[in-house]
Amino acid sequence: MAREVAAANAAAQGAGGAKPQGTLPKGKVAGLEISRLILGTNIITGHMHGRELRYLNDLSLRYNTDAKILETFALSEANGIDTFMTHHEPRVMRLLKQHRAATGGKMKLIVAPEPKARTVEDYKRVVQELVDAGADGIYVHGATTDPMMAQGKIDLVVKFVELIKATGLPTGAGCHWLDSLKALEAAKAPCDFYVKTIHHHHYPTAPKKEEISTPWRELPPVYWCSNPEETVAFMKTVEKPWIGFKVMAAGAIPPRDAFRYAYASGADFILAGMFDFQVAEDAAIANEVLAKTPKRERPWRG
Repeated sequence: MAREVAAANAAAQGAGGAKPQGTLPKGKVAGLEISRLILGTNIITGHMHGRELRYLNDLSLRYNTDAKILETFALSEANGIDTFMTHHEPRVMRLLKQHRAATGGKMKLIVAPEPKARTVEDYKRVVQELVDAGADGIYVHGATTDPMMAQGKIDLVVKFVELIKATGLPTGAGCHWLDSLKALEAAKAPCDFYVKTIHHHHYPTAPKKEEISTPWRELPPVYWCSNPEETVAFMKTVEKPWIGFKVMAAGAIPPRDAFRYAYASGADFILAGMFDFQVAEDAAIANEVLAKTPKRERPWRG
């Protein structure tokens, strides 16, 4: 334990490439102040979305040892990234708790119940577990929202949102499918924020218009935001903070291009999966892009 913490702290003092930034612009979600660049979980938990390259999940898991994840948390905080978003995954929850306790870290946690929780009883139980684990915000995972919406179960999704809202924590809902978000807005679900995919289609494995037939697709042509222009247009009408995710289309779009597009398109915050050696550079890019982002058509909502 002590050795892992010492290594993480040493990394935060200057390892990982670029010099630590120290600060990032921040915004607020239901009173919770968070950095405009948020550390994502998929690289840490082995969900690499690597197209046909299935070995990438195992490679990521082998690289991201407990010590390496602690190092990533420390580097993130040293570079001004003060929030981590994940799903209910015991290992990373344990490591974040360890990071907070051993280093005095202030990394905030926004977390989603596992998509396997599909009944009101299960969802209520898991939400309470997350509250007890120290969550700072909770949201309905996109892998829960989208399938349920497709099955016409909007009332159940709204109920899940209401269960989270009852905790008093910032409450959100995630989705890949714009129709899911539209339905939540129409139903007046008590969301404080949304977690919605946003990326352009200018990368080698992006789809042609006629190849888009589903809300997202994991094999070439790949995409996680099927209709970016429509998403940007609709989000101009949404007054709640928007956390944009899959902004790099799972690594296909370089960070500077991806961040610029997402912020300019109206995202108030960006969720980005990062290896430890990418943290300092991505934080520097976010700072640069935010400083140069022109006045947006969508006002900052957080």
